Amino acid sequence: MSTAHPSAPKITFVGAGSVVFTQGLLADLFAFDELKSAHIALHDIDAERLATARAAAEYIAAERGARPRVTAHADRREALAGADFVINIVQVGMGEATRTDFEVPARYGLRQTIGDTLGVGGIFRALRTFPLLKALGEDIAEVCPDAWLLNYTNPMAMNVQYLAEATGLTRVVGLCHSVYWTVQGLCELLKVPYEEVTYQAAGVNHQAWVLRLEHGGEDLHPRLDALIAEDPQLRRRVRMDMYRRLGHYPTETSEHSSEYVPWYLHHDSEVERLRLPVGAYLGIVDENVAEYERTRDALACGAPLTVEGTMEYAPQIIHSMVTGTPRTVYGNVPNHGLIENLPARGTVEVPCLVDSAGLQPTRVGALPPQLAALNRAYLSTTDLVVRAATEDDPRHIRHAAMADPATAAALRVEEIWQLCDDMVRAHGDRLQPGLRGVLAP
Repeated sequence: MSTAHPSAPKITFVGAGSVVFTQGLLADLFAFDELKSAHIALHDIDAERLATARAAAEYIAAERGARPRVTAHADRREALAGADFVINIVQVGMGEATRTDFEVPARYGLRQTIGDTLGVGGIFRALRTFPLLKALGEDIAEVCPDAWLLNYTNPMAMNVQYLAEATGLTRVVGLCHSVYWTVQGLCELLKVPYEEVTYQAAGVNHQAWVLRLEHGGEDLHPRLDALIAEDPQLRRRVRMDMYRRLGHYPTETSEHSSEYVPWYLHHDSEVERLRLPVGAYLGIVDENVAEYERTRDALACGAPLTVEGTMEYAPQIIHSMVTGTPRTVYGNVPNHGLIENLPARGTVEVPCLVDSAGLQPTRVGALPPQLAALNRAYLSTTDLVVRAATEDDPRHIRHAAMADPATAAALRVEEIWQLCDDMVRAHGDRLQPGLRGVLAP
């Protein structure tokens, strides 16, 4: 069935109060002539942030010469009604919940850098997001059943698997800029134009791998090897260390990558050698709040805003589906044989063709076994978190933390259970009722 959309599609932003991210997406959308008259429906539960998002949307439209219809909705179903595309950028609990995700584990000596994908931080970010995803999925099924759900909310692999298993929605793709910016960074390092490079990556979100990197038919890996050999400072990064040992470059930052394996954060010497900023994400949270406040205040007094595109995938996907322009993007989708040596239930990140027929993931085949082994460990934790929610089984929260590589490397099993109890207490009614209990082994 064709997924062609009208020339003025309705694009709904859920969590539009994430104003800085919303601004970047809108700047990208309005850069396309065919989307300048789109209906932009903004939804957020925070009235001030919603008003700021609307003002920002109208400002960016004027700057881009666009004439969209912009509406703001406190009611989610009203925002979703008749939508062609739904962009989910919600962060349940905002900065307060994120601070909990760092401060409670830190009391046990557990180090985290970003805490949004795996580990105790990722587990509980997922568990407090799942109730929202279930309600959102139900609303989409009722008021815009043909819409594509474009999810940016982390933890990506857990959220996409949960959406597939708990809501039954099939037009869902998780989007992340890590593959694009990783290759951009490698091109800058190697001094080759990004537009001239051919590449392929695959794996899981925040732990995918560059499988192919070529310029004019030349494999660029030997040049990368030479740079690393010459520069001792380059070797003081986790992703470079992983690349040297595993043979393939990981598609996320060193801060992210350190959290998904047992080798680095638990060891003082490795934290120092690899310059790992423990708790780094809390600074990012504070900066996001400050940036929001600067945007709000600028709009209120009529000061100019900087309007910059972000090269995010959602606007490109929408443009391709509306116009039929073919593109390849990287998407997070249920595996279903796309990577044959990873679990079928898991969410994988692979190249996807997008055009007026929809989004079609590429079958990659088998990953090199050392990469698949790490991805399977990641997906084992992910699967247990999803099962905790879909089976309403609080023991699986503890099982997920026990299976998580970095947590298991740092804590005794009794500490893991106690930490999970403390996290359940701290997040309280953000979790579904059946998962709120404190458990004895």
